[in-house]
Amino acid sequence: MQTACQAVQHQRGRRQYNKLRNLMKDARHDCILFANEFQQHCYLPRERGESMEKWQTRSIYNAAVWYYNHCLGQMPVVMVTEDEDAIRQYGNETEGVFVISFKNYLDNFWVDLNAAHELFDSILQSRRERESESQENNGKEYPEHLLMEVLEAGIKSGRYIQGILNVNKHRAQMEAFVRLQGASRKKKDLQSDILIYGTKARNRAIHGDVVAVELLPLHEWKGRTVALCENEADEKASGDTSSEPMPTGRVVGIIQKNWRDYVVTFPSKEESQTQGKNVQKILVTPWDYRIPKIRISTQQAEALQDCRVIVRIDTWESTSVYPNGHFVRVLGRIGDLEGEIAAILVENGISVAPFSEVQMSEMPVSTLENPWRVNPEEELKRVDLRDTHLVFSIDPKGCEDVDDTLSVRTLANENLELGVHIADVTHFVPVNSYTDLEARARATTYYLADRRYDMLPSVLSADICSLLSGVDRYAVSVMWELDKTSYEIQRVWYNRTIIRSAYKLHYEAAQGLLDGDLSGVDEILELKELDERTRQQKLNELVWAIGKLTDIARHVRAKRDSCGALELEGVEIRVLLDDKKNIHDLIPKQPLEVHETVAECMILANHWVAKKIWEKFPQQALLRQHPPPRQEFFSELRECASAKGFVIDTWSNKALADSLDRANDPLDPIVNKLLRSMATQAMSNALYFSTGSCSEEEFHHYGLALDKYTHFTSPIRRYADIAVHRLLVAATLKDTKENIKDSLFSNKDLDELCSYINNRNRAAQRAQKQSTELFQCMYFKDKVAEADERCVADGVIYSIRTNGVLVFVPRYGIKAPAYLKNKEGLVISCQSDGSCEWKPGFLQHFQNRITSTTTAGESVTLSLFEHITVKILGQSSRCHADTLKLEIVSNTPYETTDADVSQNSHVMKSDLVKEVTKSAEEAQLAQERARAEIIQEEYQEYCQTKGTSLYQLLEEIRDLDLLDVSAGNRA
Repeated sequence: MQTACQAVQHQRGRRQYNKLRNLMKDARHDCILFANEFQQHCYLPRERGESMEKWQTRSIYNAAVWYYNHCLGQMPVVMVTEDEDAIRQYGNETEGVFVISFKNYLDNFWVDLNAAHELFDSILQSRRERESESQENNGKEYPEHLLMEVLEAGIKSGRYIQGILNVNKHRAQMEAFVRLQGASRKKKDLQSDILIYGTKARNRAIHGDVVAVELLPLHEWKGRTVALCENEADEKASGDTSSEPMPTGRVVGIIQKNWRDYVVTFPSKEESQTQGKNVQKILVTPWDYRIPKIRISTQQAEALQDCRVIVRIDTWESTSVYPNGHFVRVLGRIGDLEGEIAAILVENGISVAPFSEVQMSEMPVSTLENPWRVNPEEELKRVDLRDTHLVFSIDPKGCEDVDDTLSVRTLANENLELGVHIADVTHFVPVNSYTDLEARARATTYYLADRRYDMLPSVLSADICSLLSGVDRYAVSVMWELDKTSYEIQRVWYNRTIIRSAYKLHYEAAQGLLDGDLSGVDEILELKELDERTRQQKLNELVWAIGKLTDIARHVRAKRDSCGALELEGVEIRVLLDDKKNIHDLIPKQPLEVHETVAECMILANHWVAKKIWEKFPQQALLRQHPPPRQEFFSELRECASAKGFVIDTWSNKALADSLDRANDPLDPIVNKLLRSMATQAMSNALYFSTGSCSEEEFHHYGLALDKYTHFTSPIRRYADIAVHRLLVAATLKDTKENIKDSLFSNKDLDELCSYINNRNRAAQRAQKQSTELFQCMYFKDKVAEADERCVADGVIYSIRTNGVLVFVPRYGIKAPAYLKNKEGLVISCQSDGSCEWKPGFLQHFQNRITSTTTAGESVTLSLFEHITVKILGQSSRCHADTLKLEIVSNTPYETTDADVSQNSHVMKSDLVKEVTKSAEEAQLAQERARAEIIQEEYQEYCQTKGTSLYQLLEEIRDLDLLDVSAGNRA
């Protein structure tokens, strides 16, 4: 009801009102908004002297009576209110219209809904405790927040600064940073975030809140702590800083509270006894270090001591040290795999409820007895490629949701035709259908270390839309005609097609064919049943196609490289599980050239689709931008590179790419990998956006060196691609009778959708990272480090801190701290045989090295990029995620195993292929100097860094900063 919604806005604020409206707009909930104030028989004028609340209650009751009569009394109407006067006045006035409290509503209409009863009791108890506390405690723990109008005026005048609070999870009690939002950064011209030192200065703001900050005087500015810290309570080294003082401030008000569900742990029996006499008031510890302890009222504390539970924060008064909240529900037992996975999902706001019956009712039928078939009428509307094109897919082993396939063939004029064929998901997912709305809400498929949660029902994602081999499928295809020698694009066209993929290859098999290694041919199922002659003929065609695709991809990559495309480094770990879901091994993903081949074809398709949809819909196209990074984020990269004598130029993507190419230690390829990893962590995140909300100069993609880019190639697992498919079909539609253009998002709606999808993508990335860390911990948790050789590995130092070093373990893709000074104050001492032990002494910290000296005069120096031997230990945590800890076993490199040698040899082979490719491409590009001049002009226009970007960096980049990621394995 319209008046009820406005009452929420009036009494609870704009944020709660927007949440209510979004719930109502979600068609999955079947809600209808009745505009009662615009209905002749429902409207009631407000009487003189009547309060807003009384008038709204009277209007809602009047509309409820009208609606009851409108339905001819065939259906009772229930009005739920906590206004006792209204219950007394209207409760018995109209038969069939019930005016009752929420408790009576639950007791009379939902007797068996135990979870709702428990939640209501928890909220009610929390409210009573807050009221009692506010009457008893008049002392102020924190200053009052300024009024919103004061904050808005102060931000406008420049006195206050608006930004997002980002708590340092490794020093949650002391350090938080405010990442400035656009206008504030422009006005203050600050070159770094603002440090908020201590919880008092944070003034009840919680990680993720949008806050207003007042800068402190210059003499009160502090520097960021550079010492390693085991957990949020370990603040002994908090004053030990070597960083320069940075802008420091205090929170004066909260503009938007971004509170959510929090996973917490109840105190143990011993801790409960120390919390006081009133055992109903319990301080629970959040799973996320960045969230303060929360006080809740419950009588189930003892029963839930070994469980992960969900709570919500209700208020945080200035008189309270901690926020007040209420219990919601139990997730699972501490340490249980399913409970820990559930905690990761809740912490990232990921809902994985099964698809509903109404959504499944929209699905096409496809069974073993009655498989899905092409519709004859649809066949006439599409271009049929089944008998004319060799189409195949290359994906990871075990992939079920095959979004993309490729083709290449020689045309009659001897030119080449390259094709990228993408699953036509939008044919099966109509706009605003229940399936579409659910996919939009999920926004992406969530990939965890041992499982995935699909964006679309499996009948689509793993069957009808998946481009499996040997079956007919609908696709949206982008086709290019390429010059036979230079591979220059002659023309491009877009079509809805029908394809039949000939092969479903995995990356390793495709790489083998590319390298001329035919030992894996027996794994290609599609060739098994053929006679030898046919088999050899088909194999030759496939080998030619993969080789030609790779040649084309090299050429496309060379053109992007000339414009400044970056080759960055990330560590991707694959968890190998046995039949019983036990962890068999952790394997870092090995780069193959065929990975780049597929990626370049997808990038090319995304680029051309972006140009097409922007050309047709300049104000409502969904593109993807990657703004230039902030220069201060490159400081650690530059310092580390200088330790090896390398100079890193970061003022443009081209300069950075060239610098990273030159920063290569021929004796240690890990050095270049680590430098590229640091460059990756310094990057801003790529974002979806609506073209009507940005100027064209902001469209460019810094990392890919492209003027326009989007995501088109994965509609099975990304909703952004579904939106792009609809835009492309509308842009290339020949049949004007279809009304697909009318169903496209407006600029405003598309902008909101992009913001939502960006948020969900960040959540998906965090969940994937956290699940990988969970399995890394589980792998080492039950191993005896002294007896199991898998717990000892080679590590490379990539950062120096005042009390230790940060170490990268290539074998397992682990980045973690290693302390040189323990809690007892002893320092590490290395013996003549390389072994280490703890002795009294002191540490000396320098920019590129750290020296440990014992009282006996023995000293050892560890330097950046030095190889050492480390022991990997799993550390259990009752309240937080388990972590890994590294102990230095020796200051000498670990003996390399055969497996590691093969990995390194593969890297060297890949570099050799790249070098040969580069030489061939340089010879080819040398014949195109006139065109190179045009490319240089485009580079000047699109790829140079244009000073400080107005783009607001995503709040999670601090979590993704190399220091934070690497130091994340501490209790």
